[in-house]
Amino acid sequence: MNRRIYIYLVKRLISYIVVVFAAISIAFFLFRLVPGDPIKSYLYQMQTLQGFHLEEQTTQQIIQYYIEKFSLNRDPFTQYISFLRELILHHNLGPSFLAFPKPAQELIMEKLPWTIGLLSISTLMSWIIGNFLGALIGWKRDTKIDRTIFILALGFSQIPFYILGVVFILVFCLMLRIFPLGGAFSPNVSPEQIWNYIISIISHATLPSITLMFASFWGWVISMRSLTINVLGEDYLLFAEAKGLKKIRLFTRYVFRNALLPQVTGLGLSMGFIMSGSVIVETLFMYPGIGTLFSMALGRLDYNVLMGCIILMVFSVATSVLIIDLLLPFVDPRVRGD
Repeated sequence: MNRRIYIYLVKRLISYIVVVFAAISIAFFLFRLVPGDPIKSYLYQMQTLQGFHLEEQTTQQIIQYYIEKFSLNRDPFTQYISFLRELILHHNLGPSFLAFPKPAQELIMEKLPWTIGLLSISTLMSWIIGNFLGALIGWKRDTKIDRTIFILALGFSQIPFYILGVVFILVFCLMLRIFPLGGAFSPNVSPEQIWNYIISIISHATLPSITLMFASFWGWVISMRSLTINVLGEDYLLFAEAKGLKKIRLFTRYVFRNALLPQVTGLGLSMGFIMSGSVIVETLFMYPGIGTLFSMALGRLDYNVLMGCIILMVFSVATSVLIIDLLLPFVDPRVRGD
């Protein structure tokens, strides 16, 4: 490994640590600037919405207990230092206010598989289908099918995914009743009923997955079409055509393969944004993942769960970018200085 690559990798690692640390620090103080008192809000809901009646003295004792338990009696900087110490040394986020006294990290780990399963599949499927279709219409550029799909892609790519989600819910859940309205599986199905349980999970995840796929699919089509058209003007492709190679071989071995390389980087970034893109979609479909948990925690000002979700989102994005940066010297000779 030459000196230039070594310096490059060290800079990327330092940038990664600084970005993660700065994002966590900013999020910690921003959440505490949000107006509202989570403890008093929780007690108010108990007394008004759920019909509990508490004496004034009991209420004050409960408030004091939670204040001490969540270290809210300290100044923000002391809370910040304590939070970092527990996070770094013990990997502990502290108790969750939503499900007290369960630790926040346990609550997050329970929701994480649902988000990964939902978003990773939809991201991969939209990437695969979008790139293939984009390469195909780029190969058939200036034809009727190219112009039609390209115009559709430009139009649909501008529609926010939460608008698509609302439309899909109205059409497929409320009007046609093809898919269930929300949740991850039917409440009358238990994991012991293995096949019914799997079918229920698939049926509940289908519409959220289609929403995410439909929203990101058209962006892949547009970018892949542009990359394919650029490849069509390369000298090596003209040389391959002059050799008399079949068109299917030209498309698969020369055009599609070379146009796909930049899209692999895009896939890495998209996989990193899986967590951050789940909030609105999961909330719309009442899907029990990280996005729904984050929305609930924000409504209750559950600081520890909020920080856990933010750390997970920042870590996934920053790590995906870091992996791409670390692999870049082995792919691009300009980074190596060759």
